[in-house]
Amino acid sequence: MLEMRDTCEICATPLPWESEDARICSYECTFCAPCVDGPLAGKCPNCGGVLQPRPTRIRKTA
Repeated sequence: MLEMRDTCEICATPLPWESEDARICSYECTFCAPCVDGPLAGKCPNCGGVLQPRPTRIRKTA
């Protein structure tokens, strides 16, 4: 199952499960769209992979 990290690894912007602003690489490193479009230029600083939009997930309530 995909790990849904909840903050950008660069600026700590909150990225809840339903956020359409989250971007991930194949190792599930997580960043916000402004960081990916700006200083990261679409590449993961950890592995060099391409950052793509993360699928959203709806939280189930108990």
